[in-house]
Amino acid sequence: MRKIFVLTLFNFLLVSCNSNKSIKEDLSDLESLQTKSTFVDLYENNLDLSEFKQGKIVISYWATWCAPCIKEMPSLKRAEKILKEYGYTFLLVSDETISKISRFKEEMNFDFNFLKSSKSFETLGIYSMPTSYIFDETGKIVETIVGAIEWDSVEMINKLKML
Repeated sequence: MRKIFVLTLFNFLLVSCNSNKSIKEDLSDLESLQTKSTFVDLYENNLDLSEFKQGKIVISYWATWCAPCIKEMPSLKRAEKILKEYGYTFLLVSDETISKISRFKEEMNFDFNFLKSSKSFETLGIYSMPTSYIFDETGKIVETIVGAIEWDSVEMINKLKML
């Protein structure tokens, strides 16, 4: 019971943290994101985000300990399948170790494009998880979503199709 209380308190404090400067203020496109952090896949290969510029990209910042992040993953996966024909790529980024992300992937049996950020979320201005950024085909941010959502809801799928 005490552990649950401490975790709940920690999550509350994490979500309630506020900064005068958000990543959105410093970030307008994939190029500026790439200059702020490097990304590696689970095999430690560097990933250049410009590889995905031909389509739309959803980058979701998450953590293995984040209950809302884990809760939204099944709907995120369903949305990924639905939106593939609309040119979407989904990238799930954590600042945890590659071994921790890999263990999570295996234990939870989630088949996503998991990446590791070289920078901590705090240095990127991300204080709530999950936080997702949606980029259009030109690499510009067109939507920011803070908190867990039902990615595969009719409303969200329709919204993403229109972006």
